[in-house]
Amino acid sequence: MIIRVEHGKGGKDRNVMLSPSLLDLLRTWWRAARPQGWLFPGRDPAQPMTTRQLNRACHAAAQMADINRRVSLHTLRHSFATHLLEQNIDVRVIRCCSVTPSSTTTALYTRVATKTIREVMSPLEHIARKVEKAEPPT
Repeated sequence: MIIRVEHGKGGKDRNVMLSPSLLDLLRTWWRAARPQGWLFPGRDPAQPMTTRQLNRACHAAAQMADINRRVSLHTLRHSFATHLLEQNIDVRVIRCCSVTPSSTTTALYTRVATKTIREVMSPLEHIARKVEKAEPPT
């Protein structure tokens, strides 16, 4: 699944993949929180979450997961790309999924991007499938 992110980092718009599992989690969050305006509002509900708040959430999640290594949002992007590479996904596709290509190289990726990105399975989906297989029947 692909979603369009408008006014992302650097004020750029981009298409990014969205795991169906993550979409389910986001829907659950929305039903519980019923945020007005932003899905993840900042201290001022009329404004989005700040970069600092997002970094703090990332560090808190790492601490809760008992990850003692230095973690950042960039670590997440790097890990995402690494897992895709381990699935033998073409490097050009990984670049489209995780890093916005410069305007000079965008033409190289447009033929690959939309169709291929839709077919790529998110690392989150792989984890969800492994968990489903590991759960004993009830």
